[in-house]
Amino acid sequence: MSALLGVGLPGFRTVDTHAWLNDHGDVLSLHFFDLVPDLPAALEDGPALRHGLTRFTAEAGGGLIEASVKRLDGVPALRQILKLPLPGQPSGQAFIGSFTVPRATCSTVVKIQAAERGMTGMREAVVMARTGPEQYFRPHPYAPEVRGGLPFHAADHDRWDADFPDHPLTRVRRTLEALAEAVTVDPAFAALPPFTGPATAP
Repeated sequence: MSALLGVGLPGFRTVDTHAWLNDHGDVLSLHFFDLVPDLPAALEDGPALRHGLTRFTAEAGGGLIEASVKRLDGVPALRQILKLPLPGQPSGQAFIGSFTVPRATCSTVVKIQAAERGMTGMREAVVMARTGPEQYFRPHPYAPEVRGGLPFHAADHDRWDADFPDHPLTRVRRTLEALAEAVTVDPAFAALPPFTGPATAP
């Protein structure tokens, strides 16, 4: 089912039916899941949704950078950015941005993934030098008690994107902005019953 249209963006070339690649090696992909969404709360319950996503991402060894509910072609969608350690590498991170459009019994996701290459940690080192260590690491704003995974810190804030225009996190945010403008939702998919949360979804 092609629930989202207009996913292929300028600068990305088709490499598979629902996958695109750009010259940075960033992968843009479209997914459809024919099962009840595994979100921890309804989109309307922002605090519970963000808290559950923070905990889930930390348990998976990563870190949630941002989570918010936006409208994608008029349909409520979960916008997320998270970071994960590069598998099999002593350092470096991959950054994943996505829009998830949940319905009662299925969902569709458009995802952009960008990984650090070559020298890693430059953004983090520069920002820490500017802010000082005491202002760099912070409790996670969505779930201050959560431990484990990758730490929440100042360098992931979008205020630094202009200073690091080619950093993978900056590229992920830029691609999400382009997707928000370009993507349209199939009317048949949009007309499906909405997702109302894990406790009440059929």
